[in-house]
Amino acid sequence: MSLLSFGRSESPEEKTPDPQVEAFLQDYSIEVMPRTAEKIVDFRSLLPQHTRVYIAHIEGTPIEDMVATAKRIAGEGFAVIPHFPARIIKDEATLADWIARYQGEAGVDQALLLAGGVTTPHGDYNSSMELLQSGLFDKAGFGHLHVAGHPEGNKDIDPDGGDQNVMDALRWKQQFRDTTDAKMALATQFAFEAGPIIAWADAIKEAGIDIPIHIGIAGPAKLQTLIKFAIACGVGPSLKVLQKRAMDMTKLLLPYEPNEYPRYQLWGSVFKQNGRRPALRG
Repeated sequence: MSLLSFGRSESPEEKTPDPQVEAFLQDYSIEVMPRTAEKIVDFRSLLPQHTRVYIAHIEGTPIEDMVATAKRIAGEGFAVIPHFPARIIKDEATLADWIARYQGEAGVDQALLLAGGVTTPHGDYNSSMELLQSGLFDKAGFGHLHVAGHPEGNKDIDPDGGDQNVMDALRWKQQFRDTTDAKMALATQFAFEAGPIIAWADAIKEAGIDIPIHIGIAGPAKLQTLIKFAIACGVGPSLKVLQKRAMDMTKLLLPYEPNEYPRYQLWGSVFKQNGRRPALRG
């Protein structure tokens, strides 16, 4: 008798879709890197038309590869949102060049601005706020400028584990949104429990921050790979959900899937009460 059964399983029972889950999944986005995008022959075979596609810019990735990926995916009919990590952008001339390339070669008019996972800045910029202050995105006519949200905090910004600096930054971005014509959204770090995101959404609402939220959820992946990237990205306490699962050797053979997220509580609880529907980003 084998330890694990690999036989054909019975057909799953057909279930009626949950309207709240369907609503939560509307207008979802995905995130790719140039090297992973190369493995996809045609995104149109996987995604609904006009899906938003974030393109992650990892340190060391040539801008030429980023722009080529943006051009290819935009050419297939998708709304492309490249990352602009402040700390790997050398100076204003480099930032202007990147914007011009994305706009001129790929027709991009949206961006995700973030500090980036680099400890020491490569040049003049240290934060997404400094990128916004440059005025270059407004000058180029970028209509949507997304920024990062951290439901479980960010020790790179608040080394003491608190949230003072993160909240100050959110208030600054709220004021920027309110005093400009920029259309903004908070693209959150991914987490593995609904609770921390619900609590964070309540907290920023009470602080007067009403920028729309795009919730980050990790897609299907090997458990070991997901833990590795979660640690690298600074995922907070909800990482324990994965680490607990990893203690079960049988589950190490199976991929983590986002449908294990606690029943999409995110829609039915705080967000519905707050009167704003979150978008989903994976």
